[in-house]
Amino acid sequence: MPIKLGSNEIKDRALRFSREWADETRERAEASSFWNAFFDVFGIDRRRLAQFEAPVKRRLGGNKTSTGFIDLFWKGTLIVEHKSAGKSLEKAFDQAIDYFPGITNQDDLPRFILVSDFQRFHLYDLIEQKEHQFALDKLHENIKLFGFMTGTQTVVYKEQDPANIIAAERMGKLHDQMRAVGYEGHALERYLVRLLFCLFAEDTSIFDRRQFQDYIEQQTREDGADLAAKLDELFYLLNIEEAKRLKNLDESLAAFPYVNGALFEERLPPAGFDRKMRDSLLEACGLDWSKISPAIFGALFQSIMDSKARRNLGAHYTSEKNILKLIHPLFLDQLNAEFEACGSNRARLADFHSKIARLKFLDPACGCGNFLVITYRELRLLELKLLKKLYAKELESNQMQNVELLVQCDVDQFYGIEIEEFPAQIAQVALWLTDHQMNLVASEAFGLYFRRLPLKKSAKIVHGNALRLDWADVVEKSRLSFILGNPPFVGKKEQNEMQKADTASVFAGVKGAGVLDYVCAWYLKAAKLIKGSRTTGAFVSTNSISQGEQPGILWPELWKESIKIHFAHRTFSWSNEAKGNAAVHCVIIGFGAFASARPEIFDYDDIKGNARTISAENINPYLVDASDRVLSNRRNSISDVSPIVFGSMPNDGGHLLLSDEDRSALIHEEPNSEKWIRPFVGSEEFINSISRWCLWLVEIQPSELKKMPAILERVLRVKNVRLSSNRSTTKNLAAKPAIFGEVRQPNTPYIIIPSVSSEKRRFIPLGLLPSNVICSNLNLLVPNGSLFELGVLQSTMHMAWVRAVCGRLES
Repeated sequence: MPIKLGSNEIKDRALRFSREWADETRERAEASSFWNAFFDVFGIDRRRLAQFEAPVKRRLGGNKTSTGFIDLFWKGTLIVEHKSAGKSLEKAFDQAIDYFPGITNQDDLPRFILVSDFQRFHLYDLIEQKEHQFALDKLHENIKLFGFMTGTQTVVYKEQDPANIIAAERMGKLHDQMRAVGYEGHALERYLVRLLFCLFAEDTSIFDRRQFQDYIEQQTREDGADLAAKLDELFYLLNIEEAKRLKNLDESLAAFPYVNGALFEERLPPAGFDRKMRDSLLEACGLDWSKISPAIFGALFQSIMDSKARRNLGAHYTSEKNILKLIHPLFLDQLNAEFEACGSNRARLADFHSKIARLKFLDPACGCGNFLVITYRELRLLELKLLKKLYAKELESNQMQNVELLVQCDVDQFYGIEIEEFPAQIAQVALWLTDHQMNLVASEAFGLYFRRLPLKKSAKIVHGNALRLDWADVVEKSRLSFILGNPPFVGKKEQNEMQKADTASVFAGVKGAGVLDYVCAWYLKAAKLIKGSRTTGAFVSTNSISQGEQPGILWPELWKESIKIHFAHRTFSWSNEAKGNAAVHCVIIGFGAFASARPEIFDYDDIKGNARTISAENINPYLVDASDRVLSNRRNSISDVSPIVFGSMPNDGGHLLLSDEDRSALIHEEPNSEKWIRPFVGSEEFINSISRWCLWLVEIQPSELKKMPAILERVLRVKNVRLSSNRSTTKNLAAKPAIFGEVRQPNTPYIIIPSVSSEKRRFIPLGLLPSNVICSNLNLLVPNGSLFELGVLQSTMHMAWVRAVCGRLES
């Protein structure tokens, strides 16, 4: 087993390695020792992984070959070519490339080529097509490039095409215009879904090119007065089989195909358009919708919701980049590996084809179907690679027939649950459009056009509350392969009464479940469904479910259902470029009711950057490589140490708090007030050394208070603020308006701990303050805290503990 080294230890070893080999120039004499020492930098015994002078056939031209020898070969990972000092490293790279035709086993093909002359390194990533050059003495600064040495390879996902955002904004504009004239609710939502289908259809050959746009431009008036009637006629016709249509239809209408799929079945109330609305629709027609992912429908949905509704529904538009972070480790990487393992064996390829066509996917909070759409697209792309290999001979001899019969993957492999009707409709249509896009890709690959019209199969998208439904009624448990998605991001304080009731129903009888995020209910529902099966799942979640008090409540319930974590993305920034950009600090947790053979952690040095993979033996609820255990919430320490408590909460409307100017003015007006004014510190005041004061009137006598009218006036304002509150507990505090709402100030020196500080700090900024400094409830404090306790709390060991298990904001 290789030694698992921390990044600091690897950097130290890299510096020692650089110094040791700083003056070496002889290729043959010392090359082997050099590379053995290089592997040792990462705690790896080279002999276990890589071979010196590995023989391989090289082509010389024509049919001639010779045997060459790779300086160092790590199968499936790395080729090293080593040269004497000053030799051309570019030629060394070309020499390495020449070995590739002789590597006959595809699994042995390396991703990286590393060339060196002792003093220089050139590293080539053949997948990312990137080259990195640096000198020997800079090796320690480039350690991250060698993540593949330690199983911490960086994973890169592509960003979303900005054209998608433009499409969403144009349709959002039309929506706003239609709603402004009074066309709203179910009718508007259904209408928009139909328009979206037509826009895609004319750019993806479901309709003829520009057929929908020409119909609007040529058959409707420029003022838009008859546009609604013309669209109503078109929608009606799209639901009628060609053979059953009137014989005397205008050619512009009769040319449209029969769609079916119930998309145009319902008769909607007549809409109303004007010139600007017609122009908006034509603007949308002007885009090339064939280049736009149906996943953008999620952005459309987001663009027509206010921010409060968006947060409550969890409808954060999910970019393809972030979806791929989930589906690759959940199933796609494994399927690709299985496909490669089939080689060119037709029987194995046929069996694998049948397997992927049987897979069933459920998104129990599907929104507009973004996860299902991208999953289906990636599944169809894999199927296409398979078909090309399976029918390679037919393709080469140009004997392909009826591609439609070869394509087995279809939209009926996908299931969803969505609480809102509009996105549920969009999800179903988005999958149809994705299906057609992929049919076009297959048509181009095989030179035979096909389309699935009329629509016969459809995804099963259920409109309902996922936490109140039995998921087995949506898809049979025995047929379900994967559960995935992005359930609502709602913390305990933001949950409405219905959401609290939903969570309570799922966690019935579980003590402390009231503190859980809403998403936790999806984990437990999934766990109960997949227990005893090989079905696996993965959800995007706010990172709060893997920190603080939540793991101690959630995971014991999941362990009862035999749940183990298979992979996890540690905290990263879940953001996108859609309107009302939602940026949240998230994790992704993949799980099953059995242990994974290869658990993987995806870690982010930069939460907005790319992840590096870390192989783990076990991933626990805090998303670290350690045994499964959690810390339960408790009020008392397990040892005899000082308690940590909150500071004092003013609850005063700001009338007991003073700036430097307020303090000076008050003392000038009431000289006797000075002894009742104390320094006051909240988190910001302590961290940034901001001067602030408060009136601390805990021991003041009524007679003395009456002698200071300026202070008495402030006290009366506090009373009025508390009386105007909607909370009964705050109203009761009006009986004692001269003192803070909650008084916890110690009469001894204390350790101050800001409740919130920057995520960029290595250490939480703590301090030891005298008892006369009043501590706000925005801090925690340790009464009678000692220097020893301060040292323990601010130690590197304790900071590591805080980062691993404690509750925190953001990352």
